[in-house]
Amino acid sequence: MPTYLTPGVYVEEVQSGARPIEGVGTAVAAFVGFAENGPFHTPTLVTNWEQYSQQFGGFTRGAYLPHAVHGFFSNGGGAAYIVRIGGSATDTSAPAGEQSAPQPAQGATVEFGGFLVAARPGVSGVSVEIADPDGENPPDDRFKVLVRQGGQVVETYEASTRKNVKGYLLNQTRASKLIEVTEQRGATQSRPVAQTVAVPDAPAAPPAAPGGVARLDAAEYLGDSEARTGFAGLESIDEITMVAVPDLMSAYQRGDIDTEGLRTVQLAVISHCEQMGDRVALLDSPPGLTAQQMRAWRRDEAGYDSRFATLYYPWVRVFDPAAGRNATVPPSGHIAGLWARSDAERGVHKAPANEVIRGATDLELRLSKGEQDLLNPIGVNCVRAFPGRGIRVWGARTLSSDPAWRYLNVRRLFNYLEESILLGTQWVVFEPNDDRLWSSIRRNISAFLSEEWRRGALFGRTATEAFYVKCDRDNNPQESIDQGRVVCEIGVAPVKPAEFVVFRLAQFSDSTSLIDE
Repeated sequence: MPTYLTPGVYVEEVQSGARPIEGVGTAVAAFVGFAENGPFHTPTLVTNWEQYSQQFGGFTRGAYLPHAVHGFFSNGGGAAYIVRIGGSATDTSAPAGEQSAPQPAQGATVEFGGFLVAARPGVSGVSVEIADPDGENPPDDRFKVLVRQGGQVVETYEASTRKNVKGYLLNQTRASKLIEVTEQRGATQSRPVAQTVAVPDAPAAPPAAPGGVARLDAAEYLGDSEARTGFAGLESIDEITMVAVPDLMSAYQRGDIDTEGLRTVQLAVISHCEQMGDRVALLDSPPGLTAQQMRAWRRDEAGYDSRFATLYYPWVRVFDPAAGRNATVPPSGHIAGLWARSDAERGVHKAPANEVIRGATDLELRLSKGEQDLLNPIGVNCVRAFPGRGIRVWGARTLSSDPAWRYLNVRRLFNYLEESILLGTQWVVFEPNDDRLWSSIRRNISAFLSEEWRRGALFGRTATEAFYVKCDRDNNPQESIDQGRVVCEIGVAPVKPAEFVVFRLAQFSDSTSLIDE
């Protein structure tokens, strides 16, 4: 209570005790693959196709990432993080988890301040000028880097020698099209003296693979947890809810990754989603499989069992501007956009199926009902073409053998509820652990779940049937209070999709009806 010393009228603002829980986003995708331009390994947010093409280039022969991102936005996606892999500067010779930072070729570098600078493959006529930073009394760690080509300043960076700041030189130059900067091993980084140095011309780039990829193996996808590359680079981004790796299949088709490598990467995607607990993996199947081959591949090679992963088959056909004709591409990007569209129009509780895939002109293989009968029970979500109804997703299952987590919308609904409640109850930490706190927790969570029930996300004729929230002395005994813990038990009844709709028809006569009356 405030202390009042002078007579008068006072107004106080007080907390009502209500802290509304807001629902989190459900449709932010992450794509890992090959691109023509853009930074390597750094997750970059794009919100439309124009932003992607400006930063990463457009459609590229042999790369499925552009098709996946374009399909995502054309099907209703709104935000995606792009992780470009396959750079020629990436050292993939070390085992997964033991990769060092990229190192330029020896003998083609210049050194200043504990940094090594090299020209990117195929780049020539480059020099680097070190200058004093702008402004008065700049910090001792700051300096300016001017990158010249043909005597003209092409790139300028305000840089720092401190690793834990955004302006660190390696972070600033990561997107450079002319130079590669790395730390000199065993050296201490310090502010370099003002100078201009010529950078040796880089040798010609090796024959280009899709998207300019020079070399690739499974370790490129898995990345380095310390350097936050590969899947590890996505761990710090909370809002991601789905992860797709479309160019895993282009690497597989080129022979860079064999069957075992493909399985290793897909297991790594699943492991990432399970570890994060708030996102789902969209897996693609290898191209060219018949329904029988797909069934065998799913059973013998891709025997994944996870409630955080889905698998879609077959591939879809779309127009490829780079080739000037239709091309067959993995469906994961288009499916991710369809999830986003379904979430926006119906809600995350609605199974994202029986929906048209925009931009798909045909399928690699047209499945029959009998062929889907082989695949649906083992968790393969089929894409079907129906006369007069277009190309539609005709499955909504996870890869889990647990019936409780069989349906994709149940998994994604729980992700949404858990994340929303987690973020919406942060105010509870360090509050007095007593009945008033427990009552506030029950009230706030119940209000949130009641609203979700009204939207149709939970099953039940009444809110009492749809969910319960228990936070009282029964599950918060004195021992728990002494440990500084608050335990809140929540139970919800999710809506399951009507996967099999059966109409039973029977004959009856008018005389039978009259007798019954």
